Amino acid sequence: FFKQKTAYEICACLVGSEMCIRDRYQRRVRETASTKTRITKMSDKKSVPETILLRRKNTAKVRAARQAQLAAEKKKVKASRVLAYKRAEQYAKEYRSKAKDLVRMRRVARSTNSLYMEPEAKLAFVIRIRGIMGVSPRVRKILQLLRLRQVHNGVFVRLTGATIPMLRLVEPYIAYGYPSLKTVRQLVYKRGFAKVNQQRKPIIDNAMIEKKLGKFGIICMEDIVHEIFTVGPNFKRVNRFLWPFKLSSPKGGFRDIGRQFTDAGDCGNRERHINKLVQQMN
Repeated sequence: FFKQKTAYEICACLVGSEMCIRDRYQRRVRETASTKTRITKMSDKKSVPETILLRRKNTAKVRAARQAQLAAEKKKVKASRVLAYKRAEQYAKEYRSKAKDLVRMRRVARSTNSLYMEPEAKLAFVIRIRGIMGVSPRVRKILQLLRLRQVHNGVFVRLTGATIPMLRLVEPYIAYGYPSLKTVRQLVYKRGFAKVNQQRKPIIDNAMIEKKLGKFGIICMEDIVHEIFTVGPNFKRVNRFLWPFKLSSPKGGFRDIGRQFTDAGDCGNRERHINKLVQQMN
């Protein structure tokens, strides 16, 4: 029988002109394949429009700038957090030293059979407890100046020769006294809202405080508490930054808002007992 030859055997049998024809054909096939590959690569390069390439370049540039900005902000926040912690420690040490000095002076006065006259209060917390029924224009104007436009609103007031007579004129409509450090801190942290663009905004982070009061050296909540409690040089700016505190009705209700506190009522000056009322309304 006839046996079919393989391709290798056929190529081995080629001689002379037949081999030249084979080599020329294979060379032509290789050149055609390389030409197609080159054309394909050139077409791939030309398939992406220049606008898309520019857009990719700009996007990469914006992304890099944004990452650098985020890294800088993160570093700044970390530094401000460390600074706020150090300030809180400093304020705590200052409060402890003042409390110890007060106790020491009282003990000295008791041991020498004398009387220790404590310094007059410089800060008052004022709460409006009555509405607008039967309010004279003068009293209404004073309440507006104190920013007490609603019932159960509270504000911090610096006690000066101008504000004390104003408080006495509106005593039937307010309850006020001298808050402690604990009361000031609880009010600021729990009921504190900021006044931003004439709007009431919650204080969600220290960045909001630093943005509005950073130029005065106030960057965190503890700075606000310290400035208010000690009635510092920037008390007015900090107090204006805070929205008037909106308190709840006191637990158990008022006794009698039409009578003075010294006469078993609720209005007027209650000095240190204002802390108990704030605890009931906070």
